[in-house]
Amino acid sequence: MSDANELISFIASMSGEGNLRVEENLGEGYVRLRVSEAERRQAKHDIQHTEDIVIEMLRNARDAGASSIYVATQKEEGVRTLLFLDDGSGVPEDMQCRIFDARVTSKLETMKMDRWGVHGRGMALFSIKQNARTAEVVTSDLGRGSVFRVVVDNSVLKERADQSTWPQASKNDDGLFTCVRGPHNIIRTACEFALEELHGCDVYLGSPTEIASTLYNHASHSLDASRLLFFDDERELPIVERLGYAADAPDFIRIASSLGIDISERTAHRILAGSIGPLRSVTARLLRERLDPSERAPKEIDLERDRRGLKISKDDLSRFSRAVERDFNDLAESYYLNLTGEPRIRVGKDRITVTFELAKEE
Repeated sequence: MSDANELISFIASMSGEGNLRVEENLGEGYVRLRVSEAERRQAKHDIQHTEDIVIEMLRNARDAGASSIYVATQKEEGVRTLLFLDDGSGVPEDMQCRIFDARVTSKLETMKMDRWGVHGRGMALFSIKQNARTAEVVTSDLGRGSVFRVVVDNSVLKERADQSTWPQASKNDDGLFTCVRGPHNIIRTACEFALEELHGCDVYLGSPTEIASTLYNHASHSLDASRLLFFDDERELPIVERLGYAADAPDFIRIASSLGIDISERTAHRILAGSIGPLRSVTARLLRERLDPSERAPKEIDLERDRRGLKISKDDLSRFSRAVERDFNDLAESYYLNLTGEPRIRVGKDRITVTFELAKEE
């Protein structure tokens, strides 16, 4: 037996990890890897930079039927956090962990070939999970879209040093827009994808605060007052429209947090007041398109006035809340009901809705 074979046999016999990695010792220094080990090595090769994660997540959202994709990104002390929100088909609850396993895909009958290669092998999310510090589904509902969060340690997975420079776009010989000049950073990755999907997906890229403002403004224009009144909970809405349900700053903070976006009360007030406006899509910015006037944030908003019409002061709402809670107590004693918190009051244009959240029976 050669020295190499003896070493491999020793590792395979003495190490639990070796047993998991090697299926068969073929001799002469060769082994047959187990499928799981081969997949792990392929995954490590598939993702070489943080920008590779961005393009794979954008392709995933596109293949899920998304027409709008929002990417919130921030970096602190060498750790990059990426949040991807889309209006695609969503992920069933029982699959939200399993989709990060190798070869798990919803594309049984179809694969997509684009400029970045074949997509649909069931390896993209697995590769991301293997290379990132964490990768998870924050929230998702069938037919209502998804939110994914990926956290990357840049000491392990590198990214371009310049993450602030935008590329320039020009038409090629075929009359199609392409990115020219500039670093191949996260911005350029998003721009190249958006140009490739110019008539299929809109991509919005910014800080968590900018993305929250953009989601709120887009939802505010797509949700009319009469439609909002029929929902008891923002979770009944598509994910990218949920911030439009917020009636005040605390409501805004709560909904944003459920989407993986943490913001301060001051920032929430600034978004609601219109001092932080929406982003343009990356193609609109890249191609120097003007922001549609209907998408511009209003210059002034009365923070004491619900945007759906009726104005009631906070003090009056608080007194009303305490009064209805006292009256509810008589009913609660008779039917053994318990509230989980204060009554929730929503003010609409032509109605006031009071919701009592009841504790579930054990």
